[in-house]
Amino acid sequence: MSRTALRICPLCEATCGLTLTIDGTRVTGARGDREDVFSHGFVCPKGASFGAVDGDPDRLRTPLVRRDGELREATWEEAFDAVAAGLRPVVERHGPHAVGVVLGNPNVHTMAGALYPPVLLAALSTRSLFTASTVDQMPKHVSSGLLFGDANAIPVPDLDHTDHLLLIGANPLESNGSLCTAPDFPGKLKALRARGGTLTVVDPRRTRTARLADRHLAIRPGTDALLLAAMAQVLFEEDLADPGELTPLLQGLGELRHAVEDFTPEAVSEACDVEAAVIRELARELAAAPTAAVYARIGSCTVAHGTLASWLVDVLNILTGNLDRPGGALFPQAATDRTPRPAGPGRGFALGRWHSRVSGHPEAKGELPLSALAEEIDTATGDGVPVRALIAVAANPVLSAPDGDRLDKALDSLDFMVSVDPYLNETSRHAHVVLPPPPPSQSPHHDFAFNTLAVRNQVRYTRPAVPLEDGRMAETEILARLVLAATGMHGADPSAVDTLVVDQTLGRAVKEPHSPVHGRDPRELAARLGGDTGPERRLDMMLRLGPYGDGFGAEPDGLTLERLLARPHGIDLGPLRPRLPQPLKTASGKVELLPAPIAADLPRLRQAMAERPAGLLLVGRRHLRSNNSWMHNVPALTGGTNRCTLQLHPEDAERLGVLDGADVRVKGAGGEVTVAAEVTDAVRRGVVSLPHGWGHDRPGTRLHHAAKDPGVNVNQLLDGTLLDPLSGNAVLNGVPVEVAALVSL
Repeated sequence: MSRTALRICPLCEATCGLTLTIDGTRVTGARGDREDVFSHGFVCPKGASFGAVDGDPDRLRTPLVRRDGELREATWEEAFDAVAAGLRPVVERHGPHAVGVVLGNPNVHTMAGALYPPVLLAALSTRSLFTASTVDQMPKHVSSGLLFGDANAIPVPDLDHTDHLLLIGANPLESNGSLCTAPDFPGKLKALRARGGTLTVVDPRRTRTARLADRHLAIRPGTDALLLAAMAQVLFEEDLADPGELTPLLQGLGELRHAVEDFTPEAVSEACDVEAAVIRELARELAAAPTAAVYARIGSCTVAHGTLASWLVDVLNILTGNLDRPGGALFPQAATDRTPRPAGPGRGFALGRWHSRVSGHPEAKGELPLSALAEEIDTATGDGVPVRALIAVAANPVLSAPDGDRLDKALDSLDFMVSVDPYLNETSRHAHVVLPPPPPSQSPHHDFAFNTLAVRNQVRYTRPAVPLEDGRMAETEILARLVLAATGMHGADPSAVDTLVVDQTLGRAVKEPHSPVHGRDPRELAARLGGDTGPERRLDMMLRLGPYGDGFGAEPDGLTLERLLARPHGIDLGPLRPRLPQPLKTASGKVELLPAPIAADLPRLRQAMAERPAGLLLVGRRHLRSNNSWMHNVPALTGGTNRCTLQLHPEDAERLGVLDGADVRVKGAGGEVTVAAEVTDAVRRGVVSLPHGWGHDRPGTRLHHAAKDPGVNVNQLLDGTLLDPLSGNAVLNGVPVEVAALVSL
């Protein structure tokens, strides 16, 4: 007999509400939840394929433990015994930094991934942390940290109300948005134009988003920061800069004007391949719009000047008075945010508190570059001990990081590796222990990270739609037991981890003067927590202490888990509102417009005005039915346009003798790949495009569908040495490559 259940989709950043159809314990259908307070019934092909993702027969059902060189099925008890026996000796012999932790993109799509890795890292005290952020978004975190004092204070465009959107290096009609959580992003862009607004897209490819725009600028890859700096220069030169009510909150406005004065449109035009008159027009239109927002994403982050580009996005929003105002770019306020503290100076944000052992890369936000993981394992030189053990949680860096071949070999040299992953994939196949979480239908869901980036304040929570299958272990329990095994507490009750977090959090909260529970007894507060599980008790605590919470009775109408459970389609908390100066945590208590690390990196950007890269430049691309490497094993989400091909312009194809559909050899600093060509004028001349996340042809995996059409690993073209120096983010776009036809015209 079939039934329906609600579930928030975990397959991209849009976080749409779904209504699942369930037969027994099998998800047989998924459609948009029309009553969802945030997504209102919108669903994309990924969400509609929830059942196929959930029921993938290649998902691991039991743990795997390596015995006599082979991964074999084991009990959960045997698996965690092996984890404790493998990790603790490394810590005791070499110290905590010899244990590396790799966190992949799916962690931000699960409750467990949000709640437990921070506990693991705090308990381990390792500095060897590597995450997907340094192949994706770290420049935005660093620029926000330097500007606002908080690396997680990321303003998002007020899509529902803006009159003018300048969109750079982003393709939300395919990605559904990134660092901007917005169900039906395509519909919001169409609504912008329908109400008379203007959409400008800057991208070297004529993407689906670009085809929707009023204006598309096919910029030369990697020059976004030059374009944005020139726009800032025009605003100052033509007296169009008007921060308005922001002015008293700004520090360094005069210094900023001086810092960008060399970046005139005429000076950057040739490097960007955008006419100077067009750059001036962009700046004037931005200043003249009643409201406007500049929004940039992966294409502007994964380049040589990613942090500078991210910084300049907010600089333009500030100079036009559009930061922190409706219709501009605003700071969301999630229900599980910490109790807002009074406005005033904070600790600020520091870079380079430690450095990687081999190449000396500075940490950013507590992380080292994922590109450096291989050398941190396989290189004995440098200060300290190499990484000898690795904990990988929902991570596949063999595909997602540069030079996967080197990392592939390095992983085989580890003393011990444990992987938390539902698949035996290109990375987890190296593990000594694989701990598989259950399918998403069997897990609860709340979006801790994405609600801090949402275009409307709201809160939703869904319990598991399907009971936990016999023999499975909840992902929350897996990660709690992993914390215990890694920190010398193997065998303790996993609920001890949640109890510890609750006790520590409430103990701090009662000491904070601005907290709604200041001065109260933390034991009495803990006793009042609701929820059936440790994770639910933690969610209840965060809701109660948060900006909309009941403060454990201080605000009788405030949020609690009980109230949220009574509203299964979620609770709407209203549109984004101006919040400054409260979110600022800089040492000055102001927006610090020209932080020292930014100023020190500007000479490198000035040099770029004279640089003209030779040959073809490589860029990536998004597919609507894909999210990095973790959905290529689902037949419904592959095929059609979701193919691994090298796109190149017809004129470049003719010059190189490349036939549409024929194989070509692509060579970069890290290696070469052979891939089918797709000749199209959707890319500008001098640019080739290859999607990310493919290359499912390595032995020892269990990805049967993905292996049928494996594609090639674009990151194998990179050797890992090209990084944005401030953030450590890999340079994945605007990279020179050579292309040669294997079959001539």
